[in-house]
Amino acid sequence: VGVTLISALIVTLFFGGWLGPDFLPPAVWFLIKMFIFILIFVLLRASLPRPRYDQLMGYGWKILLPLSLANILVTGAILLSGS
Repeated sequence: VGVTLISALIVTLFFGGWLGPDFLPPAVWFLIKMFIFILIFVLLRASLPRPRYDQLMGYGWKILLPLSLANILVTGAILLSGS
């Protein structure tokens, strides 16, 4: 259920949802896009090793936290500069 829901959300938000060629009904086009993302998730999960908990924590603290803080600083600087 989770993979299906996330695939539907990704298709809706980032890939045009039901919009597609005119020869297919919108619901069919949406289901085709959703099926493609379900396949991508299944293939990635089957082919990549699962990271350990300590690796995930290190990734979060050492990479994601500094990136998010840098993003906040850059966004604030852009907003303050008026551009």
